[in-house]
Amino acid sequence: VQLQASGGGLVQAGGSLRLSCAASGRSLSTGVVGWFRQAPGKEREFVAAISWRSGSTYYADYVKGRFTISRDNAKNTVYLQMNSLKPEDTAVYYCAAKEGYAVVAVTTSYIYWGQGTKVTVSS
Repeated sequence: VQLQASGGGLVQAGGSLRLSCAASGRSLSTGVVGWFRQAPGKEREFVAAISWRSGSTYYADYVKGRFTISRDNAKNTVYLQMNSLKPEDTAVYYCAAKEGYAVVAVTTSYIYWGQGTKVTVSS
């Protein structure tokens, strides 16, 4: 599975961005796609995930109510709509995929990773 993340950029606090994760290669019909982020000097952390088959979602508390993860099966693409952005959301955002139906936040469960897209939120 190859994952291509895009959509990052510079935005002011309170603004919005939509990230895309395009999947190609092996089918993810029984898998889960997640978004993670890594700020400078910090460990990579979970943001949100979605089951490709059922559409079930799971969010980290610090983005709940502001971010929305969705998928477009026809386009093999997962989106992360980010609203009410804060400076602390600044990070490189990665999409990742795992096998199986369990929608989890554990980084090591995800075995396919995209290259990352940078999001900078100015105050």
